Amino acid sequence: MGMTVTEKILAAHCGKEHVNPGDLIEASVDFALGNDITAPLAIETFRKNQFGTVFDPEKVCLVADHFVPNKDIKSAEQVKKLRAFAREQSLTHFYDAGDMGIEHAFLPEQGLVLPGDLVVGADSHTCTYGALGAFSTGVGSTDLAAVMATGHVWLKVPASLKLVYKGTLKPWVSGKDLILYTIGQIGVSGALYMAIEFCGDTIASLPMSGRLTMCNMAIEAGGKSGIMAPDDVTAEYVGERSQRAYTVHRSDADAEYVATHEFDVSALEPQVALPHLPENAKPISALDTVVIDQVVIGSCTNGQLDDMRAAASVMKGRRVHRDVRAIIIPATQAVALRCIEEGLARTFIESGAVFSTPTCGPCLGGHMGVLAEGERAVATTNRNFVGRMGHPGSEVYLSSPAVAAASAIAGRIAHPDEVMN
Repeated sequence: MGMTVTEKILAAHCGKEHVNPGDLIEASVDFALGNDITAPLAIETFRKNQFGTVFDPEKVCLVADHFVPNKDIKSAEQVKKLRAFAREQSLTHFYDAGDMGIEHAFLPEQGLVLPGDLVVGADSHTCTYGALGAFSTGVGSTDLAAVMATGHVWLKVPASLKLVYKGTLKPWVSGKDLILYTIGQIGVSGALYMAIEFCGDTIASLPMSGRLTMCNMAIEAGGKSGIMAPDDVTAEYVGERSQRAYTVHRSDADAEYVATHEFDVSALEPQVALPHLPENAKPISALDTVVIDQVVIGSCTNGQLDDMRAAASVMKGRRVHRDVRAIIIPATQAVALRCIEEGLARTFIESGAVFSTPTCGPCLGGHMGVLAEGERAVATTNRNFVGRMGHPGSEVYLSSPAVAAASAIAGRIAHPDEVMN
């Protein structure tokens, strides 16, 4: 019996020729990640257990991104702990305001994660890196402490769920719409502890930005990970960034899956996930008038340059509605610089939007866009749980950057064609 791409990566990292779903393995880790919320607890656990030194100072990465620039004294203390540990351990990869990015966009951009890698991070959206053909998954802070010390992690091999997408996407339909539609079809528990393998001709035509978005939200369907087999798009992306060798794995023709679902997405409309779950996805044409107070375009889900370009193409020459706050957050400093060089930042500012330094801020209701009671936001983020972006009485609607930009102009949830025609 053959193996899936996920099983091949895990087998290679535990020294076995073959693994099966349900196997408990001890696997070597290529890269371990923590941020300014999760890493301080990992560091505390690391010191409490007197681990001494990290297993490899080049393979442990700390990124301050959630409350950066520091929003208050507590967040400043959190980052101070990261900085002190990074100096103590001589970590190669510590990033703070000025050179950081939102972690799950930043690591692929910097070539720190590559095909065939096994990556763990104390953040649930670590599954993003599956877009590069890596096995990546979130762990708890105490698990991260053990990984930082040993370079190994205990895992149960997940069963794989195969999702096949067919058809050419209509204008304004993107990877974000595909994953919202998918979660709407299978539910937030539809892939519980499974490796979601995205494939098909539609995926082959997606740019890396759309692939990163889809794998980022695998966790919103309950997935242990999301993954796409490397192809020419992957090779071009990592070829410009990689500084070490990597291994490409692909699923065998006789690999076994817990299930296979096929989706013809040629007629798919832009999708919007209504409060308070990502599975509440509906085509935009099915929505009644939804008046909004805020739009957030960015996050680890949709803060790539392609996302900024899509939003700017809708907002160019138009003004944000007087009753809406529009906040644009590029995912990394490099993306922010390109926005400036290409005139996108000017477009955003002239439209009446805020153009921010990279930060996770509003996605988790931290800062840079917290909602008051009764307010509604359209966001390109990944979660719309109760109170996710602020007051428990607020609402978050998830969409693509193009729909979010159109909604900022219209003052209500709107299709891009509505404001551009």
